[in-house]
Amino acid sequence: VINSFVFFVIGGVFALLVRTELAAPGIQIFQNEHVYNESFSIHATVMIFLFIIPILAGLGNYAVPLMIGAPDMAFPRINALSFWMLPLGGILLLAGFLTPGGAAAAGWTSYPPLSERGALSSPGPGQDLWIVSLTLIGTSSILGAINFLVTIFKMRAPGMTLFRMPILVWTVLVTSVLVLMATPVITSALVMLFIDRNYGGHFFDPFGGGSAVLYQNIFWFYSHPAVYVMILPAMGVVSEVLPVFS
Repeated sequence: VINSFVFFVIGGVFALLVRTELAAPGIQIFQNEHVYNESFSIHATVMIFLFIIPILAGLGNYAVPLMIGAPDMAFPRINALSFWMLPLGGILLLAGFLTPGGAAAAGWTSYPPLSERGALSSPGPGQDLWIVSLTLIGTSSILGAINFLVTIFKMRAPGMTLFRMPILVWTVLVTSVLVLMATPVITSALVMLFIDRNYGGHFFDPFGGGSAVLYQNIFWFYSHPAVYVMILPAMGVVSEVLPVFS
């Protein structure tokens, strides 16, 4: 949760810069349009992948064992690994600003052809760092989801049946299933994009027989469940708090 708030501040600073830039026509505070593109791309990526999703996982980490009467999460070492992947992924993402060509600038979706090697928006290694960073963060999510599922199914206190579980535990359970099913799909898209950029692949390059729309199909196979990954635990929190205090 602390880690997520640190990245929330970083993402928030980028948000303020972007909003300030948009306050009047033309270029105010950024060096050029490319730096603006980098800033809004990194802002959105940080807010989604390093704040919204991890902070709810962090809350679940704390609340789920307490709510089902478990002493701890099922796999503490995997838990530690899935946590440490987050700051590492964040550092790699932001390290793009130190590379020639700057950070990723193709938006948080990184659609080809904007994110292909020859594109004006993301020519340098910053986009590659973005891909590696998201792969790490996604792997962290998958490990966390496995941990939640095993904890919820195998470590409930005697008498705590599935239908006696609090609603927050249910939302974390459903979220974990969605993460487990959807995140490997976006990882496959990122790996293909990395191959396109660095090893002469043509998965998403129409001039080489590929399809840019294929990336969108794969990406949204992940991103549609992702909106529920972001909101279900929060809905669980609201559904716990409202009945108690109203």
